[in-house]
Amino acid sequence: MQRANILNSLTETPPSVRVVIVPLMLAILLGALDQTIVAVSMPAISAQFLNFDLLAWVISGYMVAMTVSVPIYGKLGDLYGRRRLMLFGMALFTVASLFCGCAQSMQQLILARVFQGIGAGGMISVSQAIIGDIVPPRERGRYQGYFSGTYAVASVAGPVLGGFMTEYLSWRWVFLINLPLGLGAWLVANRRLIGLAVPQRKPVIDYVGTVLMIIGLTSLLLAVTEVGQGRGIQDPQVSLLLTTALLGLGAFVWHERRTPEPLLPMHLFVNRSAVLCWCTIFFTSFQAISLTVLMPLRFQTVTGSGADSAALHLLPLALGMPVGAFLGGRQTSRSGRYKPVILCGALMLPFMLLALAFIPPQSVWLSSAFMLLTGIGSGLQFPTSLVGSQNSVQPRDIGVATSTTNLFRSLGGAMGVACMSALLLAMLPHTGITASPMGVEGGSGNVLLDGLNASTDGAREALRAQLLLTFRHLLMISAAISLLGLAAAAALPNVMLRGREDKATDA
Repeated sequence: MQRANILNSLTETPPSVRVVIVPLMLAILLGALDQTIVAVSMPAISAQFLNFDLLAWVISGYMVAMTVSVPIYGKLGDLYGRRRLMLFGMALFTVASLFCGCAQSMQQLILARVFQGIGAGGMISVSQAIIGDIVPPRERGRYQGYFSGTYAVASVAGPVLGGFMTEYLSWRWVFLINLPLGLGAWLVANRRLIGLAVPQRKPVIDYVGTVLMIIGLTSLLLAVTEVGQGRGIQDPQVSLLLTTALLGLGAFVWHERRTPEPLLPMHLFVNRSAVLCWCTIFFTSFQAISLTVLMPLRFQTVTGSGADSAALHLLPLALGMPVGAFLGGRQTSRSGRYKPVILCGALMLPFMLLALAFIPPQSVWLSSAFMLLTGIGSGLQFPTSLVGSQNSVQPRDIGVATSTTNLFRSLGGAMGVACMSALLLAMLPHTGITASPMGVEGGSGNVLLDGLNASTDGAREALRAQLLLTFRHLLMISAAISLLGLAAAAALPNVMLRGREDKATDA
């Protein structure tokens, strides 16, 4: 009852929401920025530590740790309250950034990045859960749209800031810049997040479930990363990881169905609306994140442009996402229904991907227009799917529902990059370029550029023609996969969002 009174007092005072959203957006910005800002600094890091074999894990370690920690933060936030979890995540992220900047070996840097990812998982997951606590579902879409816009800003600003600091300062400043930003965000959050609801029930932590989930998810993500870097499923290391993931996740599900206070309540997976929202966000993330790998690589190899021009090729996609999130959030708040917005975005993606497959990369303006529409289609789905999943569960499960949504979003992105990179590697022999098993590091495409540069002028043009056809096939496969997201969106029940004046009622 006390928690309900606190929530009612907060949701009836709109200015308090505007005050709270500032530190939440700062947290989202920091966590998302470090997913992209490091990529440009990788050559400088490799040159200093002379350890190319472990270089991919500077990014992968962060992503794996962040993905695995998200569900844990969601449950702990439901048990202990979100303010202390947010402050802990910010503090851990900031301290880990200091150790990243001071690392003296590749192993130290990767370990610090893992802790940094654990902190980032808390900042991103708990921020969105707080909005779920204090904003009625009917009005939640526009606030989640702000968060999607912050993600887009981070995706554009990250490579630019990373390149500038690496070029004119040092790669260490890519991490050290988080110290003043993280400290400032912590101080603002500590001051403005006072008054958030604190659960009154006695916390019971599912330690066994936590360990099983960490083992299962970590093994799965490591296997996906290895496949994306060129290893086959039959590779002994990948097979061992997949077997461990299957056994770990199977044991996790068995345990969660029997424990009184599960880390991830299994009853959520019989909630049709929530599961379908998670499926749509999985496939949307699959497309959006894989495009950030495929499109610059396609532009760079086929046209011969530099990396800077290829990165700018993603700008329309990054601009389209916040536009779609804003439009989708406003429409959802106005109509009170989230299915039409999700369905509209899901309908756009297959057609936009097919158009991108057949538009030559040299047609910059036409390609940019369809990239913009692809971003809008993705933006329509990201925040709205989160709002839909939050609306589908009881208030006490909002944290878990939010973290599960973020988990499926992260898994979709990881699967997208791994699958598209693996398919690209499988298709390369038909182009005349031979790739070693680990030739494409994280789908970066170095083997393509090396193969093109090593060829003669006449052969180079023939290779580019073959690569154009290869990327066309990849985008067509991506469009086919997006139909699964469309099917999930079409199957969503058309329900009314809860709000100040509207109660949840079926259509």
